[in-house]
Amino acid sequence: MSTKEWFKGNLHTHTNKSDGDESPEKVCEWFENHDYDFLVLSDHNHLTLLDYQNTGKSNLLMIPGEEVTAFASSNRAPVHIGAIGINKLVSPVVCEDVISTLQMNIDNILEAGGIACINHPNFKWAFDHREMLATHGAMLFEVYNASRGCNNMGGKGKFSTSEMWDYMLSNKKIIYGAATDDSHDYQDFAPEKHNPGRGWLMVRSESDDQNSLIKNMETGNFYSSTGVYLDDMDISNKHIEFSITQIDDFVFLTRLIGKNGKTLREVSDNKVRYEFEGNEGYVRAEIIDSDGALAWTQPIFVS
Repeated sequence: MSTKEWFKGNLHTHTNKSDGDESPEKVCEWFENHDYDFLVLSDHNHLTLLDYQNTGKSNLLMIPGEEVTAFASSNRAPVHIGAIGINKLVSPVVCEDVISTLQMNIDNILEAGGIACINHPNFKWAFDHREMLATHGAMLFEVYNASRGCNNMGGKGKFSTSEMWDYMLSNKKIIYGAATDDSHDYQDFAPEKHNPGRGWLMVRSESDDQNSLIKNMETGNFYSSTGVYLDDMDISNKHIEFSITQIDDFVFLTRLIGKNGKTLREVSDNKVRYEFEGNEGYVRAEIIDSDGALAWTQPIFVS
């Protein structure tokens, strides 16, 4: 077993420096009070820098970020990309088509020292797996965005974000799935509000410094969650194994998924182990509990 620890964080967070309803300080307080270890403030086209950790108020690690907010000029499709760990503001670039707009902004995020997360592809049905597959350089995309209107489940012939992920993985694109809040509303909590605490990453890292966390995000050493917690995760070239933390009297269903979204096995237990057969293409897991909370492990490519 690894000696690495798990660190909880959110990559997609808005404040009143863009279209959130609270100050950066108050936003950080909320996440600190709810046991997060790290946070990215990702205001639209604004680098919200806050040395919150050194105020003496908090142990919350702040990773500098931005939501680079652009669009394709041909159809006005919104193209939003999370810029995580950047060392300067990234100005949005508008191109004629979605693919060029995605690629130019991804390139600029990488040039600014960050990693790129393609945000909510189904927001306003902007783009899908086809455009993302045609790009390179983004190691993350939002398999789950908790903000209303992001259409994670697809519909009427539109792929869900999970189906998009399987399509890209099946075409040998290495990309990892993030769950995020996309939080805007911190004063009133209701189902129709864009509230915090609805989606996050659990990153397994040697430490909670920025470089270690980002390195482990880049290499898929995390799982994403809306309320399911995993432990004792062991991955080798022969198997994946993990335990699901028991919460209340919930029961759990794990679906092991391979190439083309094929269900390899379903497990109704808190302990999950799957031995690779060698022809799966990749293996990832989706876990749902009886109260509707979810978790996603990252793909392991099997040859």
